[in-house]
Amino acid sequence: MNNKRVGRRTVALSHPPSVISFANIGGKQEKEGPLGKFFDETGDDSFFGEKTWEKAESAMQKKALQRALDKARLKPKDLDYIFAGDLLNQCIGSSFGLREFNIPFYGLYGACSTMGESLSLAALLIDGGYARRCAAMTSSHFCTAERQYRMPVPYGSQRPPTAQWTATAAGCTILDAEGKGPYITHVTCGKIVDRGITDGNNMGAAMAPAAYDTLAAFFRDTETTPADYDLVITGDLGELGHAIVRDFFEKDGVTLGDNFLDCGLLLYNREKQDMHAGASGCGCSASVLNGYLLGGMLEGKWKRILFAPTGALLSPTSSFQGESIPGICHAVCISTTK
Repeated sequence: MNNKRVGRRTVALSHPPSVISFANIGGKQEKEGPLGKFFDETGDDSFFGEKTWEKAESAMQKKALQRALDKARLKPKDLDYIFAGDLLNQCIGSSFGLREFNIPFYGLYGACSTMGESLSLAALLIDGGYARRCAAMTSSHFCTAERQYRMPVPYGSQRPPTAQWTATAAGCTILDAEGKGPYITHVTCGKIVDRGITDGNNMGAAMAPAAYDTLAAFFRDTETTPADYDLVITGDLGELGHAIVRDFFEKDGVTLGDNFLDCGLLLYNREKQDMHAGASGCGCSASVLNGYLLGGMLEGKWKRILFAPTGALLSPTSSFQGESIPGICHAVCISTTK
């Protein structure tokens, strides 16, 4: 077992599973953003034909999984497991959305890092020989997140410049023990990192230390540098968090170049769409990965990506009790070669 471990926290997969299909679903704002053409399907309102926003989020997950299955010409019975989660209490977006597929299900909560968490666990299970084919997925919805974490949408509360816009989006990746790639070659599990940030409208600052911690561990374990990757891309740190991570590495004497990007800075046109510090939510990194990034790898645009989505591990209860906001980041290396 230990021969697969590289350093303290990273696993180098002996039999890297292949991405055989992927799909993403987005809302109106995502459609109007610079990555709109990379979505499989987008909705024109926030309800996706449902009566509530929570049911709409479940509908997005259902659509994302079905699209990914259809692309691979698979049936639900062809999947051994689904790894999925979301931001809602008890992960109801995932459990209600996926209950009709009758597939063994692991519900996850990594906040906005859930796409990295689900990919990691699915890849590890396949590499270990415990499954042949798994789906990894997640979602978020602006209106469900606002209702749960902040003010009800009709309240029209003022957002500060550090605030981010929760993406209304879902993404699904199907991994197989065999395939032509891209492949999941390495995973690094994140640690809970808390630097005492308490401002729920400044998630980027809360998550940045965790992103730095995981990325630094990955580079240390694998004895690589940021320059060894076509892209090093975090999940949804937004403008401020992205700058903080860059500053942390500068203090270590490591320069993060132009290949250091953030999904939260790619999904929207922040000025034209009034998105302040950028995008956030589980669906942000999930939809960017399962459209723009994996699509670009298949087209030959990138050969090696380090994907590191970040999450803020808070709840309304913890915030009301004056708790700080812990962060976490799970890193996954995706390569066109094994």
